[in-house]
Amino acid sequence: MEQLRIGRRTLMGGSAALGAAAWVPTRLGAAAPVDLPPAISSAERLVRLARARALMARHGLGAILVEPGASLDYFTGVRWSRSERLTAALIPASGDPIIVTPFFEKPSVAESLAIPAEIRTWDEHEEPLGLVAGWLRERRLTAAPLGIEETNRFFIVDRLKAELPALAMVNANSVVRGCRMIKSSAEIALMRSAADITVAAIRAVHPRIRAGMTPDDISTMLKASMVDAGATDPWALVLLGEASAYPHGSGKPQAVRRGEVVLIDTGCAVRGYQADVSRSFVFGADPTPQQRRVWDHVAQGQRIANAAALLGASAGSVDDAVRAAYTRWGYGPGYNLPGLSHRTGHGIGMEGHEPVNLVHGEATRLAPGMCFSNEPGIYLPEKFGIRLEDCFHMTATGPRWLSVPPPSIDRPLD
Repeated sequence: MEQLRIGRRTLMGGSAALGAAAWVPTRLGAAAPVDLPPAISSAERLVRLARARALMARHGLGAILVEPGASLDYFTGVRWSRSERLTAALIPASGDPIIVTPFFEKPSVAESLAIPAEIRTWDEHEEPLGLVAGWLRERRLTAAPLGIEETNRFFIVDRLKAELPALAMVNANSVVRGCRMIKSSAEIALMRSAADITVAAIRAVHPRIRAGMTPDDISTMLKASMVDAGATDPWALVLLGEASAYPHGSGKPQAVRRGEVVLIDTGCAVRGYQADVSRSFVFGADPTPQQRRVWDHVAQGQRIANAAALLGASAGSVDDAVRAAYTRWGYGPGYNLPGLSHRTGHGIGMEGHEPVNLVHGEATRLAPGMCFSNEPGIYLPEKFGIRLEDCFHMTATGPRWLSVPPPSIDRPLD
């Protein structure tokens, strides 16, 4: 779901546990980690840089500036956290990049650097954007626009403008998105591995769920199972009963109850690449006719989205196809409830949510290598919600699942 998902889900899991039945979770004790695909190679990162240079030349950019985060890792291998002290990469349209970082951070930054690049350092009393400006002058790049990665913080633009008042700075999406939206076979293999681990964790935890458990109890087991399998950065949102009607849940205490919906939305990372999977089922009883009907409609919504994900189609048309069917079935209309109140899907890769989205009005055309979630949930306020979520990647012949949707509410994990 939304960009603040991990923080909100952690918070909600903890809040929901307050006052609920006490239960001490245990690790599932997986026999051994699964065999994971290899990490992204330095050779692949060089291919990415070549693609970035070609896009910079096409769009008339002299260079791009990228702060720590997924994009810095994507291009350089450097895994770093943002702080008030600037660390960033400058990638020119011609020649090798440089990494700008504080002097005392150079050895640590160098550990994960996976491409040929000079590391230029600044001392605590110096202005790091002066170092950036000096490099741009040195490379004679001040006459061409500098691309700024879209998540970069404002102080970088503001202070670089003070150093180079005439420098044009533009959004670097044409380069960064142009590279990152199209996944390689190596990236897709890592995402498939993360999806496999996620689905296996849900299957392992499902039979251990008991009446009275809280969302935090179930979340703890899910995350332990994924870590046991070799994944990193596990997260889990568990919504119980009425809370499943609200896509990001409720802060009210929740507990597993017979005959109520359990909605699990969870994932993990394998070598930096993400999974996002949702499953919904009824605990301890046969589904009611309404629960079964809504589950079947969401499953059909996934199939409609999959069928609409055609090469060359707009990303928005996938959402439109699902929403039109839901309206015919009495939901909505549009984003109204009861119905589908959020987009049909989001991009996914090194981040759980990446551009672009399967949402009304998105004109980007689907192309091989793009990866998305498919999660057209249906929510009935004050009752329950159903969300089934599986990710897919576009191929030359159309979409292909990274995890396969379950067949029915009676077999919700198959």
